[in-house]
Amino acid sequence: MKYFIKTFGCQMNVSDSERIAGFLEARGLKPAKDITKSDFVIFNTCGVRQTAEDRVYGLVHNLVTHSPVKSLRDNGAGVERGTKKPAIIVTGCLANRKDVQRKLKDKVDLFCEIRDVESIMYYVSSMQNKKIHNTSYIIHATSELGCNYLNISPKYTNTRTAYIPIMTGCNNFCSYCVVPYARGREVSRSAEDIIAEIDNLTEKKYKEVILLGQNVNSYNHNIKNSEIENLKLIENCKLKIENYNTALFNFPVLLEILANSYPKINFKFLTSHPKDFSNELINIIAKNRNINREIHLPVQAGSDKILKAMNRPYTQRKYLALIEKIKKKIPDASFTTDVIVGFPGETEKDFQETVKVFEKVKYNEAYINKYSPRPGTAAFSLGDSISWDEKKRREKVLRETVTPRQKQTVR
Repeated sequence: MKYFIKTFGCQMNVSDSERIAGFLEARGLKPAKDITKSDFVIFNTCGVRQTAEDRVYGLVHNLVTHSPVKSLRDNGAGVERGTKKPAIIVTGCLANRKDVQRKLKDKVDLFCEIRDVESIMYYVSSMQNKKIHNTSYIIHATSELGCNYLNISPKYTNTRTAYIPIMTGCNNFCSYCVVPYARGREVSRSAEDIIAEIDNLTEKKYKEVILLGQNVNSYNHNIKNSEIENLKLIENCKLKIENYNTALFNFPVLLEILANSYPKINFKFLTSHPKDFSNELINIIAKNRNINREIHLPVQAGSDKILKAMNRPYTQRKYLALIEKIKKKIPDASFTTDVIVGFPGETEKDFQETVKVFEKVKYNEAYINKYSPRPGTAAFSLGDSISWDEKKRREKVLRETVTPRQKQTVR
């Protein structure tokens, strides 16, 4: 049987899709080069913005009705009438939302959370054995085998740069964000598993590793002191083992071990939360030239009033002080950011505070998001008081604040 994966959203979703592909191919399935040649399609979804959600609805509808649609691939080919409809599987951030399940229940064959990848294989096996007949809606909610999907061997899509998830989930509950509901609370991978995956990449001559997590610098892995010496490559690290004689591996410790153990690999990490960007982490970056100097540090808003409404536990002053601290310790540091325009209650005065932050930091790149209410979040009850045209205007102002020589990215 052949599969086709369409991925929406962030780098974590891209990494998740690589693990889904690795899982399926290890069990004998093959990738289809075109959706029309697949037996089943997996939509790895993003629910962070309404636009991404709407694209999923449109593509699922087009598949079900077999109407001519633009291909999910880049070649522009269409799905022709009369083509056999592949089974449709939805995973990712939308998979466990009840309103999405109700809306797509007559069109989607299987909903499963990303951590329950085994459900996909369970369903495919049922298809192969013809145990499923005219089934339009299945939720196989729990993995019987207890698979830790982060440890699945991925099928990397890039031969030079690899995404390595080190944790998933989030405990912060920013008022606008669906991640804690879609992915659950924070779970960190063991340092041993991370090191084993990167060790495998060195044999394949990878030059760059991007460490991933919804809140990557809150990584924490409890480990018994007696187990530390068993961690592969620690003994080859330039640092003394007694420096890590601790029951807790936090992100700075992990990052320093990786940077020292793999000097030929350039390390990046996404995404950081300003509240967790510690002095220890700044010092580790400063000491190791193979840790990238471009730091992604989402500000989300410049107004203290809006930051409080977003449940972001810092002020503009504290954020800018952190930027200056990093610059002082790492003179060649540069910054990228995420920001939301048009959050409920954001006045022009509030927005100008965001403009001020942009002018002071001089970001290399800005991911500018126009606010859209997300069901289930705390901010959903606040409505959507700012017009789309006004959000577009504010987006344009921020894009123009990023200097022309620098990248400009809009979501």
